[in-house]
Amino acid sequence: GGFGGKETQASQVAIWAALAAHKFARPVKLRLDRDDDFLITGKRHAFSFDWEAGFDDQGRLLALELTELADCGFSADLSVPICDRAVFHSDNAYFLEHVAIHSWRCRTHKQSSTAFRGFGGPQGMLVIETIMGEIARRLGQDPLEVRRINLYGTQERHVTHYGMPLEDNILAPLIDNLVQSARYRERRAAIVQWNAANPVIKRGLALTPVKFGISFTATQLNQAGALVHVYTDGSVLLNHGGTEMGQGLHTKVAQIVAQALGLPLTSVRVSASDTARVPNASATAASTGTDLNGRAAQLAAIQVRERLARFVAEQDGCSAAEVRFEQAQVVSPKVSRAWKEVVAAAYSARIQLWSDGYYRTPKIHYDPRTLTGRPFYYFAYGAACTEIAIDLLTGESRVLAVDILHDVGRSINPALDIGQIEGGFIQGMGWLTSEELVWDAQGRLLTHGPSSYKIPSAGDLPAEFRIELWPEANREDNVYGSKAVGEPPFMLAISVWEALRDAVAQARGDGQPVRLDAPATP
Repeated sequence: GGFGGKETQASQVAIWAALAAHKFARPVKLRLDRDDDFLITGKRHAFSFDWEAGFDDQGRLLALELTELADCGFSADLSVPICDRAVFHSDNAYFLEHVAIHSWRCRTHKQSSTAFRGFGGPQGMLVIETIMGEIARRLGQDPLEVRRINLYGTQERHVTHYGMPLEDNILAPLIDNLVQSARYRERRAAIVQWNAANPVIKRGLALTPVKFGISFTATQLNQAGALVHVYTDGSVLLNHGGTEMGQGLHTKVAQIVAQALGLPLTSVRVSASDTARVPNASATAASTGTDLNGRAAQLAAIQVRERLARFVAEQDGCSAAEVRFEQAQVVSPKVSRAWKEVVAAAYSARIQLWSDGYYRTPKIHYDPRTLTGRPFYYFAYGAACTEIAIDLLTGESRVLAVDILHDVGRSINPALDIGQIEGGFIQGMGWLTSEELVWDAQGRLLTHGPSSYKIPSAGDLPAEFRIELWPEANREDNVYGSKAVGEPPFMLAISVWEALRDAVAQARGDGQPVRLDAPATP
């Protein structure tokens, strides 16, 4: 996938090329080399947090005052919606009864910070998970129990701090399921024994949840269009407004159209996204690519299917509802015909064999002045249990085992979804453990190449890496009961951060707060 970094900042490179083309009256192609790209383009927003929390003897959070300071760089770029989403996700999975959140967007002399996978969500979730871990240490409790007692529940404990009721909450059963499958309690007891016997290598364990809202917080962006063309040889051409960047969007949308028409996937060809065909498309971002474009394409395909069903029904003397499309056959109570045969006959009978589809996300509304409303159509949930080891002499750490249970609704393509979960988790692990950015006093970036900026490699994969998908379909009317998958898995890696802090706390044994900045490099 693209991860957001070029969502707005590709524009400046295009402008430089356009200026050169204008000056020399010649076509210009401009590519930044890796070092220049590092130095010029923006990074994800660094946040600094100040917080004060009040809680009872069971660890239930009673009051929270939280100040979030975001390093926006030299221009606003996307900082306003990114910081807004950080505010939205500062609860993560927990009910905040009495809360004040202050969000400051700070102009600095660095590159203009910009979009990144999670778009403020990771920063907001990181601070509340940090708070949960600190409450547990102060009380001498298992951090998982503090997290569970603070989860969103039913009745009065189900409304977010921005006024949105949680109608699809599966946090408690999902976490319970992962606790069992990951053998959390047995492993925690074993880790306590290990740490007591090993003075240098300490282990830590953490299980953290994710609740990530799906929709653009700018309501007007939650719309999409698509075109579906059926040709006389039975082939289908699909065009939609989403951008394929390696995340498998074209594959999923093609699957949706193929299923709507009862065809094999090989019958559907996807053309490159182009605003000459589908205008006013929203960015392929906010994990909404399949939700928006897939539903628009499905609606277009359904219109073609319904016209063909009416055509067949008139010939066979039945209702259109009785006509089925399956396995490249069109089946009525009277006869089964090949898809190609029906399409050719419909063309001869002057039946329209193409259609457009348009979709706008329902139910959502949001007041940017008060930060209240229903900015999200639904939530994607998940949880990760991570075990780490840390060397007290060198500070080196290693992720030993990861168990993930993640909610993608009814998966349209499990292979793609699991791939996104794997990639998102490892990328989040890099954010929190190795990807350190260093600037000098003049705001010049010193870590601008692979020798000094360390992203995870294949060698950083945990030896045990187990991923399961939550079996329940989306409770909202999303395409085929699916849920978005692009961004939510990134925040599962906060379990790595909390496992590191757990190991440090066990090594010290003093019950005091573990002050740590991300990334937790050696």
